[in-house]
Amino acid sequence: MGISVDIVHDGLAEKARPLVDQLIADKVASKLAGQDATLWGPEAESESSIRLSWTTLHESSRPLVGEIEALSAELAGEGIDRVVLAGMGGSSLAPEVITATAGVPLVVLDTTDAGQVADALAGDLSRTVIVVSSKSGGTVETDSHRRIFEKAFTEAGIDAKRRIVVVTDPGSPLQKMSEEAGYRKVFTADPHVGGRYSALTAFGLVPAGLAGADINTLLNDAAAAFELLARDDENNPALWLGAAWGAAHAQGAEKVILADTGSGVKGFPDWAEQLIAESTGKEGVGLLPVAVENADAPGFVTAGTDSTPIAIGPDVDAAFMSTAGELGGLFLLWEFATAIAGRLIGINPFDQPDVEAAKKAARALLDQPVGGEAEAAPALTIGSVDVHQSGDWLPATATTLADVLNAFLAAAPDHGYVAVQAYLDRLDDASAAVLRPAVARASRLQTTFGWGPRFLHSTGQYHKGGHQNGVFLQITGAPAQDLEVPDRPYTLGVLQHAQALGDGQVLAEHDRPVLRLHLTDRAAGLVELTKAVQEVKR
Repeated sequence: MGISVDIVHDGLAEKARPLVDQLIADKVASKLAGQDATLWGPEAESESSIRLSWTTLHESSRPLVGEIEALSAELAGEGIDRVVLAGMGGSSLAPEVITATAGVPLVVLDTTDAGQVADALAGDLSRTVIVVSSKSGGTVETDSHRRIFEKAFTEAGIDAKRRIVVVTDPGSPLQKMSEEAGYRKVFTADPHVGGRYSALTAFGLVPAGLAGADINTLLNDAAAAFELLARDDENNPALWLGAAWGAAHAQGAEKVILADTGSGVKGFPDWAEQLIAESTGKEGVGLLPVAVENADAPGFVTAGTDSTPIAIGPDVDAAFMSTAGELGGLFLLWEFATAIAGRLIGINPFDQPDVEAAKKAARALLDQPVGGEAEAAPALTIGSVDVHQSGDWLPATATTLADVLNAFLAAAPDHGYVAVQAYLDRLDDASAAVLRPAVARASRLQTTFGWGPRFLHSTGQYHKGGHQNGVFLQITGAPAQDLEVPDRPYTLGVLQHAQALGDGQVLAEHDRPVLRLHLTDRAAGLVELTKAVQEVKR
């Protein structure tokens, strides 16, 4: 099956047609395939010139296949068949999609929740290898996972060096440290590929291949797609997809709603979310991706003039367009389309100017000495929930969680959005995900859901750099257990809390309403919160 895009909404197809014609006339597809850094204007050229190697990864990544297969065979010969991936953003999202689609197990750690990390540690360490994946080599979450697992291996009488595989950019601090430590294998990726475009680099292929996915076929599918995506003609699906996004954005539809309709690809919207949000959400414009549960979900079937519903898989009645294809081809199709949409919207799709802000704020909180500035007391405590807020939107008359949520959602502008951010355990607190459709129904606004701090490496860029019409619901919770981070002056619980507070602080500095609900008892608090959302009247 080849890749395809079908725009079924007549008005959108009509608006996209002249943009496609202009893209063909400007030879944008062939120039992009040829890594022409001038496509996004002179201000973007410096960054673009070192971020375009993703267009030919279907060729340049071929040597990795043999290396990964050889290491996989070595590990299997030693009885090591459980793969844990420590990585954030582009280092975790693509491998998770690849392995889920292939039906092979991969334990993904893109969290600072102590309970979730403890669950990964509780697996059979005698059969475990951990892939530590970080472009910069300084990702705090990933570094914490490495330290924790290295200590656990050692305490279990296992040679930790033989159980740690590293993926990083050449010359990073992590490469130097790993080689000096004697870790089992260090893979270096092409440094001229940004994280969100790195699905077909070592960052996507190493953990997926070690877990048992067929990465050779993945590259073959991408290679077949490339032949079509490089063409300057109207049969190029990336031109239509990028033009449709650009045309919709120009008409005020700055949100793209993503629902899988039976594509056979597992979790693709979560991967696409980072690609689109980080690439386009800057300079006060951009496309906000909203990953929903299915084609019947609120936000998809109720999409307004601010939104474009997209089916990943077969067309459905509510969709304006659909895309289909094998996973390797879909990766490349959406990457091409996103870069093209960036040109049409007028931004540089390869930088992420606002990502670092929340990290700096979190580091500042971690660096405070014991006994430093105390956290502000909650505005209210209701049952198992402490209520914290920024701004002056919370009335003194609020006494229930439903009152608080009503006031919070009333602070959202028309055609704005709600971001639900759960700094919790993605496994044990999975029920928190029901809040996305519940809040969407209650607010009648497009609503995103992200696990913190995972989303900070994804939609976090858009929240600060994109359209400034969001309101932000943070959910934090007291951990049932905590984990020390070896040789660091903080625990995972302290780090997770600092990340939530740091991001909330930056959002408040952007004059966005922030409501943080801290669950003193996670299970009870989630029940209370879910019930309160159902009582909201807007």
